[in-house]
Amino acid sequence: MPLKPTRTVRYSVLMPVYNESATLRTIINQVRMMHDFDLEIQPLSGDPPRELVHLHQEIIAVDDGSQDNSLEILREAEAEGILKVFVHEKNQGKGAAIRTAIQHATGEILLIQDSDLEYDPRDYPLLLQPILEGRTQVVYGSRFLGGPRKAMLFRHMLGNKFLTFLTNLLYDSILTDMETCYKVFRKEVLEGVPLRARRFELEPEITAKILKRGYRIYEVPISYTGREYEEGKNITWRDAFPAIWALIKYRFVD
Repeated sequence: MPLKPTRTVRYSVLMPVYNESATLRTIINQVRMMHDFDLEIQPLSGDPPRELVHLHQEIIAVDDGSQDNSLEILREAEAEGILKVFVHEKNQGKGAAIRTAIQHATGEILLIQDSDLEYDPRDYPLLLQPILEGRTQVVYGSRFLGGPRKAMLFRHMLGNKFLTFLTNLLYDSILTDMETCYKVFRKEVLEGVPLRARRFELEPEITAKILKRGYRIYEVPISYTGREYEEGKNITWRDAFPAIWALIKYRFVD
């Protein structure tokens, strides 16, 4: 007998945007394809044994001082009722944009989505299912658990592995991909976490503070299509140093 949805859960996609006009329309369309869908889950309690949940989406986009026509594209999408736009007049960094998005999100579950095409929104069901089943309150999508992926540069892989190793060493965890974009949380988890990062050090800060608060992060395999620097990739080896400092600092302070 086919299941019928027993409840609706709103989830908020948090999308920082900075000079992404080349990919922005495409990623908005890809995210929008996951606007409403049903997901069959098996609650951890076993009662009911199976449940069909309807997922309803909102997109919170923050233009972080873009100098191309990204804001114009976002305004067009907002006029169509696809998303809500908030604007930083000057570029402040990914961390600042995510913090602004969190403030305006109304969903029960928050999901971070970069505005390039490296991460595939078709992975949303995998990311949301463990939270909906009550298995965890935090899910990370890992690029190193066997999902399909475009080969990344060797030095990027080494940097990622080192930062993840340092996270595991300092916070007694066994993560495979601390630096992943796909981080998903029940909203109340982040409501209790003071975030200060302005740039890419958001990834280690948010991970450190969640682990310190006793949350165990559930990882699922995702697909990944990394872009090259000539395609607009922004993060560089220099961003590793603030990340290392953030991991060490937040081990001892909040």
